[in-house]
Formats: sequence, C-alpha cells, structure tokens
Amino acid sequence: MSEMAASRDGYGAALVKLADDERAVDLEADLGKSTKSCRFRELHPERTFCLGISEQNMMLVAAGLASSGYKPFASTFAIFTERGFEQVRNGIARPNHAVHLCGSHGGLHTGTDGSSAQSIEDLAIYRTLPNMTVIHPCDDISTERLTLQLSALSGPSYMRTTRNKRPRIHDEESAAALRIGKGHVLREGSDVALLACGVLVSEALSAAETLAADGIEVTVVDMHTLKPLDSGLVQQLAADCGALVTAEDHSIIGGLGGAVAEMLAANCPVPLERVGVNDTFGESGEGDELLEKYGLSSQYIVAAARRAMARKS
Repeated sequence: MSEMAASRDGYGAALVKLADDERAVDLEADLGKSTKSCRFRELHPERTFCLGISEQNMMLVAAGLASSGYKPFASTFAIFTERGFEQVRNGIARPNHAVHLCGSHGGLHTGTDGSSAQSIEDLAIYRTLPNMTVIHPCDDISTERLTLQLSALSGPSYMRTTRNKRPRIHDEESAAALRIGKGHVLREGSDVALLACGVLVSEALSAAETLAADGIEVTVVDMHTLKPLDSGLVQQLAADCGALVTAEDHSIIGGLGGAVAEMLAANCPVPLERVGVNDTFGESGEGDELLEKYGLSSQYIVAAARRAMARKS
C-alpha cells in the first residue's frame, strides 16, 4: 500500500476507454474537472453534455439518452446527486434505464469542504431504490475496472468516488478478478472478518496487521458492491469466522453496515460491529483528521474486532 491515488482518477480513466463505444455519452453538472469526466469531454466534446448547475435536469436528460439507446455516464459531487433524487427515482430507476451516476467527493474524507458537502447518506439513499446497483471502490485501479463493467449492466447504477489520495490497494492483476456484486478477499484468517469499502479498506488492512501482531488471524474483504450485496460470501464468513466488522466512511445507518446487518439478521446471526459515522454530521478538517475524530481509523476497527470476537458464543 505504498502508492497513493484518488479513486476519482480511475473513473476518468475508465471513461476514456469507454469512449471507443459510440453509444457512450458523458453528462456533467459544472464539475467535470473535479469528477474527472473532463477526460472524456476532451476527447469527445460532441458526445458530452455540459448542463450547468442543474442536477435534476441532468438526471432526466440522462434518462432520455438511455431510452434512445445511448449509455449515459453522469457525474457530479455525491451531495449534489441528492438534489436530483426524485428524478433518479421516477425517471431512471422506476423505468429501469441504464444510467450510470457517479457521485464524487463523498464521505467525511472530503475534508475541508465541511458538513454541507460531506455526503454520509448517499449509499443508503440509493440502496433503497429498486433496480439500482450501488458501488463504492477503494482506489483508482478498482474504480476503473468496475466502471468499465457498468457499461454492460441493463439497469441503473450509482458509484461513489473520493476526492483525496489514499493508499492503492489493487494492482492490475488483482483488479482483473473484481466483479460487480462479488466481494474481493484481500487476506484470509479465521478469527474475525473485516468488511470495508472505499477509503476504509486501507484502514481495515492496517487494523488486520495490528491484530495479527497479537496472534489474531483476520479476513479482510474489499466489499466494493453494497447492492447487490455478496450475501454468499457474508454467510460463508459468518460460518468460518463467527464475528464480523464493517467499516465505511458513511453513516452506519443504511450503508454497508446496514446491508450486512440486514443479511445476517435474516439468515445467520453472528456478532457484528459497525465502524462508521454514528448518526451525526461532520465538520471541516483534513480527511485523515476527521477519520480519527469520528472513530473511523484503523485503531477503532481494531477495537471493534476485539468487541466482536468477545461476543462469540
């Protein structure tokens, strides 16, 4: 985990590759430079729609393009996608149009922009919509790989990317094994399983190293897809480890922790501890400082793992 990269760069790189498909179109709401969709625009301005600060309109234009046979990729900040939620619900998800939304700058790790810009609820919101695939990759390489796979989906999707650079988790070889809807096991152990997404995957790996130093063997999963959740893997980990921890830069209500808790409660109850934002808004600060202040850094994952193990029957 020595190299650093921002997942939003992987989104831009994928759009460049997708541009070879003449049906691929790029939609922006005045933030193409920030989301990195500008890389597509530079190559194909004739297939780019710059709609200004009008996110609701962008959603319905994307729906119209999808219904006409195009493959729309629409991006803005995660918090601004929520402005167009009604249009996403009724214009995209309900008719099951293959529109692919990218919400950049999500979570507390966005940092100094403060609580008004830190979407800690976006993954939960989009999980509630029928037909919607929801993805939160951990680095640029996995973001690129998963964005390329979105092009083959028959329905809509929401992907969250991040602003700041984080340790790169995947290389080209490991990324080749990534599949939408399937968690990716990064290390294996039988004492406790850590399921993480986004910027907290690197924190989960650091926590696993700390626990391993105390003789605790840890499974770490990059759970990049929240919907459809890889329920088979979760159930297998529940059986093999008997204790789980989820870790996300998102509210513990309705995000990865909520999805795993729902699945476990209905199928195979085992101790689960959730590391995430505890029903509060953030504040302005550096990304890593906020992870520490709000209890999302590796030491808090270590503590959650110990609590989960202590609850094993």
